[in-house]
Amino acid sequence: MDFLVILSTMISALFINNFVVSQFLGICPFLGVSKDTKSAFGMGVAVTFVMTLTCLITYPIYTYILVPLGLEFLEIIVFIFIIAAIVQMIEMALKKFSPTLYNAMGIYLPLITTNCAVLGVAELVIDHEQMAGLIGLANASQMNMGYAVLYGLFAGLGFTLAIVIMSGLREKVARLPINKHLKGFPIAMIAACFIAMAFFVFALI
Repeated sequence: MDFLVILSTMISALFINNFVVSQFLGICPFLGVSKDTKSAFGMGVAVTFVMTLTCLITYPIYTYILVPLGLEFLEIIVFIFIIAAIVQMIEMALKKFSPTLYNAMGIYLPLITTNCAVLGVAELVIDHEQMAGLIGLANASQMNMGYAVLYGLFAGLGFTLAIVIMSGLREKVARLPINKHLKGFPIAMIAACFIAMAFFVFALI
């Protein structure tokens, strides 16, 4: 794997095409689990693990099973089934080894199953033409499972970065004497807008 392509993949997934603040996918857990940094980081780690494992499983299944059999139209159903299985395993592991984090995530943990950011990265990495443009490959034929998994990893880290920044801002804003009409969700949306504008700068460079 080319080092420059790996670097380009990292920058693209983390900053330029960040799933949350650039593509606006995965907004539900981004707003729902960003009230404190600990829960936000835990959710970010869980989403990163799911995204990486999802790309590792869905890419070869799509490439070597669905496409040869002409079953590409089943990709979304198959991908959701795989994501649901991965999330179920994580849920059972957290419930056993980290009950505090499990309780803090609440309903948002099962929602990773239908998190459009996770499904989005699974759909994105199988589009060789688009991926070649995003990560700087010379041509689409160079796209392989290694780059797919790498993009899934960095996309998850991008989600983690965004949600941790958001949680830090919300914790600070919660201690400020602001107008009561802005407290809670309204000020959170304003903070999210400023984060999105900050990330948009990377797309202009």
